[in-house]
Amino acid sequence: MKLASQKDFFSGLMFTIVGITFAIGATNFTVGSAARMGPGYFPLLLGIVLAGLGVIVTLQSFKSKAVDGDPIGSVAWRPLGFIIGANLAFGILLVGLPSVGLPAFGLIVAIYALVIIAGYARPNSSLKESVILATILAVGSYGAFVYALNLQFPVWPAFLTA
Repeated sequence: MKLASQKDFFSGLMFTIVGITFAIGATNFTVGSAARMGPGYFPLLLGIVLAGLGVIVTLQSFKSKAVDGDPIGSVAWRPLGFIIGANLAFGILLVGLPSVGLPAFGLIVAIYALVIIAGYARPNSSLKESVILATILAVGSYGAFVYALNLQFPVWPAFLTA
């Protein structure tokens, strides 16, 4: 059997591995039954479905009609670095880093940092576009999580609300 699409093969393999990992991890919780679901029920089913889809995509990679074999290109380091960095900055700014004395900056500052840093993953990024998007996302997040769901977490920097 000849591999026709490297992209499909490796993405299907990744889905299968992540799905199996989630399903195994879900067994550490009480799974329960369909009538009385435990906390591990949904992650177990999600893992099984993801692994199943991964197997299907992997098998389909042998039947692809791609002309050049659909090879995997080089790793896009710039987007990878900025997206991972943006998520790390979001987590650190949202709750702070007590081990080094960094206070929580809250949801609004964390969202602006996330969007602006992630915006630089695109080669021709625009700070103006990122600020507009961050404003829309911050207002929507505040409305959904703080106002509608009444979740309790820092919204503004700790030194402003003290």
